[in-house]
Amino acid sequence: MSGGTGFVGSAVVRQLREAGAEVRLLSRAGGVDLGRPQSLRGACEGARTLVSLASYVGPDEEKCAAVNVRGTRALMSEARRAGVHRIVHLSTCAVYGTGPHRGVDVGEVAPAPVSATSRSRLAGEGPVLAAGGTVLRAGLVTGAGDRWAVPALVDAFRRLPGSWAGGRGLASYVDVADLARVAVALATGPRALPGGVVHVSHPEPVRNGELMGALARHGVLPHVPAAGGELSWQECLAGLGERPGWVSERQFALLAGDMWYRSDAVWRLAGVDPGPGPVRRLAAAAPWYRDRGGARPDA
Repeated sequence: MSGGTGFVGSAVVRQLREAGAEVRLLSRAGGVDLGRPQSLRGACEGARTLVSLASYVGPDEEKCAAVNVRGTRALMSEARRAGVHRIVHLSTCAVYGTGPHRGVDVGEVAPAPVSATSRSRLAGEGPVLAAGGTVLRAGLVTGAGDRWAVPALVDAFRRLPGSWAGGRGLASYVDVADLARVAVALATGPRALPGGVVHVSHPEPVRNGELMGALARHGVLPHVPAAGGELSWQECLAGLGERPGWVSERQFALLAGDMWYRSDAVWRLAGVDPGPGPVRRLAAAAPWYRDRGGARPDA
């Protein structure tokens, strides 16, 4: 398993071990680094399943290419050489680029990534699919350990302390523990996995106003958005440009606009109940979010 010490990977490892699975972690601490393909030699020997979760998320285009493209390609080559029979690989719905996207299923919209990270993660899907693997394109992932989704909402709310376009935006979210349950079920289930791409988010999209209201109730935001009045989309974009912060207009659109993708199929494929949804799961992660505030992902 690669990426086992990260945000999603830690949750997956925990659930795999609870299920009694034998887990071998491929990590830099153990001398294995996707940024150095030669270090992967023999990494998959004796393994029946590969859970591929490692990625670089950041602006460095060369590092994106080294880890997310060349590193993934080398890892898939090792998996094929070792005869690994099942591959589950984590990608992102950010590969679709700017929206709005409303209820999009796999294959209905061509990917159009706009960042170095999403371009390289899309390119990294190719070797996985060529190896017969299953690619999980995840929506926004929440839960304790999240350094991007809710912290970005907090940063944007500091700059725009109101209801963004009435809070009507719908987006795909998934709690990290629920994402881990799906990944574990796909990795360990009795049925053969079809190769290809599936979306993995909660089947019900989350309305921005509902999410922001829940964050306020848990003390993550200082007040409910309605208390700050309604801001039009144009007012939101102008406010972002006028007030300092780290969330860009493009990132704001991913968070507050319509960016949801149909995700029913993966839960049926895994035989897993999707649970109550990410908004209901927020209570457990609220202390993490209150401590972290709107800090940048790399802080």
